[in-house]
Amino acid sequence: MADKTIQFSIKDEHEKEMRSTLLAVYNALREKGYNPISQLVGYILSEDPTYITTHNNARSLIRRIDRDELLQSMLKTYLEK
Repeated sequence: MADKTIQFSIKDEHEKEMRSTLLAVYNALREKGYNPISQLVGYILSEDPTYITTHNNARSLIRRIDRDELLQSMLKTYLEK
């Protein structure tokens, strides 16, 4: 019988979690009528949490993401396309 070992990458899971969190924050901003891209850029550049609404706990969620990791992941994704 062939070995059916499944490889699990913590880095991949972490990036999936960051993406999921970012999507939740994006949707919360949209629901409140904000321009999500503009608000997220403002937050990423300044780390000022007031750019992010408290709606659906978005402000708490975004603060769980390390900005440096997020920028690295975004740049990597952008350049690999």
